[in-house]
Amino acid sequence: MAESTRTEHGTGGEQTELRRVMGPGLLLLFIVGDVLGTGIYALTGQVADQVGGIVWAPFLVAFLVALVTAFSYLELVTKYPRAAGAALYTHKAFGVHFLTFLVAFAVMSSGITSASTAARAFAANAASVFGLELGEGIGITLIGLGFMGLVALVNMRGVGESVKANVVLTCVELTGLLIVIGIGMWAIGVGEGDVSRVTQADTGDMSLLGGVIAATGLAFFAMVGFEDSVNMAEECKDPRRIFPKVLLTGLALTGVIYVLVSVSAITLVPADRLSEGDTPLLQVVEAGAPGFPLGLFGVITMFAVANSALINMLMASRLVYGMSREGVLPPLLGRVHPDRRTPTVAILFTTALAFGLITFVGAVPDLGGTTALLLLLVFTVVNIAVLVLRRDPVDADHFRTPTVLPVVGALACAFLATPWAGRPVVQYQIAGVLLAIGVLLWGVTVLVGRRAGRGTPELDPERLAD
Repeated sequence: MAESTRTEHGTGGEQTELRRVMGPGLLLLFIVGDVLGTGIYALTGQVADQVGGIVWAPFLVAFLVALVTAFSYLELVTKYPRAAGAALYTHKAFGVHFLTFLVAFAVMSSGITSASTAARAFAANAASVFGLELGEGIGITLIGLGFMGLVALVNMRGVGESVKANVVLTCVELTGLLIVIGIGMWAIGVGEGDVSRVTQADTGDMSLLGGVIAATGLAFFAMVGFEDSVNMAEECKDPRRIFPKVLLTGLALTGVIYVLVSVSAITLVPADRLSEGDTPLLQVVEAGAPGFPLGLFGVITMFAVANSALINMLMASRLVYGMSREGVLPPLLGRVHPDRRTPTVAILFTTALAFGLITFVGAVPDLGGTTALLLLLVFTVVNIAVLVLRRDPVDADHFRTPTVLPVVGALACAFLATPWAGRPVVQYQIAGVLLAIGVLLWGVTVLVGRRAGRGTPELDPERLAD
């Protein structure tokens, strides 16, 4: 949510546009930086635990599913180049306000679970960097809570999205992954490690296909983030022209990086060791380059996951604020700080939810898997919306994806969101609790509104990004 770039409403009630400052280069860095981060840094070992040496396969399948869905987003963002994303597309396609609300709240919830995953990963890496013997219990939880509290304080001070800062953070995240790839390729070149592991599958009691599918549901977390770029459509120069090439290039780059990181990791560290703990890539660096300063790599990792947490909590709090302002959540959540002009109560609300997830869930795979689950549900709706909105022509040239791709995307995303894809029950429980909280707040708002004679609130998704 680009809170810092939208101007005030004019005196006549008109609304000015966002400043178009992003060309192809900055947009590419935004996309790559948004996709890179916590997923590959924290979940490589957990994916290896499910499939063994073919850890690269789930990341490749997740990339293909994300790519198919990206084609749907491309048609929609070039058709409706406005900053509201999935909520806007759902609203235009189906016109059901409650469904629009659920999609918006699911996106918000995915941001909180993603940030909570990052907080756990941050805590684990901090323990490794500073040599803290905290185990898997209260120590990691306390560091995660402290980190999330710090994110909330930064959020309170009014930190908005900054394209220039994103360039720096993206370079830091990318540097860490290139270090892993470089160490892996060097080890392979000098005959160290065991390249044969990349073809050795170990899916336990599951079939090979079943194991890869189950691991893909988790690996998909590493590929999310590209969908956030559509919220920058109003700040891009000529979005209808540049978005298709830039988004597909960004996804291709991240897909290649993830596969190379996975191959490097499994070449240097066996799957059973890689799956131990929440710092798999630190193990890879230590095994492949014992002389490399592990503290430096740990700091890079902490920086990468911290960036993911801040971006997601900014997004989540602004969505809650926007829904409150639209009258579909209690007005209290729409209050802002009189001086900072930040959505104080929304920040406290989303931070409280993150605290609960870090304290009572904690495990990185469960939080990361829940993020993927929520976004797979959203992506299913978006893929269907593409087909429905073919009945709504616009007077402008726009990207048109082959019809088969949204169909494949909807089926693939819907399947990966079901228990048949090997998804643990706990992820449905976490997602269900989060969505139930949203529905409860929506119900309270509707009830209060009806008693006040205002009727059922109608959500305008285009104003969520204001």
